[in-house]
Amino acid sequence: MGREGYIVPVDPLQAALKKKTASSRSWVMLDCTGQGTMLDVDKYAIMHRVQIHARDLRILDPLLSYPSTILGREKAIVLNLEHIKAIITAEEVLLRDPLDENVIPVVEELRRRLPPVNVGIYPGQGNGKEPLSRQNDAEAADEDESPFEFRALEVALEAICSFLAARTMELETAAYPALDELTSKISSRNLDRVRKLKSAMTRLTARVQKVRDELEQLLDDDDDMADLYLSRKLATAFSPVSGSGAVNWFPASPTLGSKISRASRASVATVRGDENDVEELEMLLEAYFMQVDSTLNKLTTLREYIDDTEDYINIQLDNHRNQLIQLELFLSSGTVCLSIYSLVAGIFGMNIPYTWNENHGFMFKWVVLVTGIVCALVFIIIISYARHKGLIGS
Repeated sequence: MGREGYIVPVDPLQAALKKKTASSRSWVMLDCTGQGTMLDVDKYAIMHRVQIHARDLRILDPLLSYPSTILGREKAIVLNLEHIKAIITAEEVLLRDPLDENVIPVVEELRRRLPPVNVGIYPGQGNGKEPLSRQNDAEAADEDESPFEFRALEVALEAICSFLAARTMELETAAYPALDELTSKISSRNLDRVRKLKSAMTRLTARVQKVRDELEQLLDDDDDMADLYLSRKLATAFSPVSGSGAVNWFPASPTLGSKISRASRASVATVRGDENDVEELEMLLEAYFMQVDSTLNKLTTLREYIDDTEDYINIQLDNHRNQLIQLELFLSSGTVCLSIYSLVAGIFGMNIPYTWNENHGFMFKWVVLVTGIVCALVFIIIISYARHKGLIGS
């Protein structure tokens, strides 16, 4: 029978991996007006669209485990912050896995905050009859408006900081009562519960620490922050100094027109030597750095509380262990004294003839009395010596 007659079975594991890979290709594209478009494309189409290398796109692969990263490239910002995996350009945002329950609020927030607040059509606009004061107000608003990439970056940072803060609050809510319960009653169930919470806290601390370190690294390097100014790079590319014009590259629209106008003004600042001015981005990163640092401080406080609880439990266990040792010492001393008493009883219980065995009642009383006194004195001597040496408490 030929090959056409065989039915190749489908491995369920391969089918699941294929489905997961297909879902990992899902992207949503949000432009500067907040309009979203679902994309189901492969990595080569994304690389061609935003002009980044494969190693940068590999950072956003959900099948691979990469730490939190913010990379500035020539025409894009590669953003990998926990579940937020995005590529930000000067005109659009590409967000991976938009149907994820943690990513949906980020998409909604981007749609709300990406459109410029000053976009609007005044009466008479477009026919040369727009009032001069309104034109000046619009230009002033354009100058005060943050670049598109910074607004998108702020949404991502705000979302990840809020996410980590919420996870920290949930952990604190569960950890503190569990630790207090363990302090009041040491049991296997409470110990296992605290162990799981400590493991979760260690993992969360590592995640928060990585986000904090990434922001700190950006704040410490002005060149890395300058790489995130995509609008400034766009301004340099379309500046009159470089001899290229933005009109030949972009369609006529109020939004893109205002962006090109801002780019032209920013190019003049670049020529004047302001290309190292990163104050706006520095203020943005510092705000979220402080928020992440506050979250990390809460986790550090929780870790210290756990360590203090462990020290307290170890002290309690040591105290119980010492009490058991003292009890063992008392029992051992009593056993020695009883052994002496048993030795005397054994000696006098032997069938050996002796002369003073005639008066049984008189000798029996003295033997019992003297032996008991000697055993009691031996017990007191042992306990006094142990107390003198500090082996037992006073």
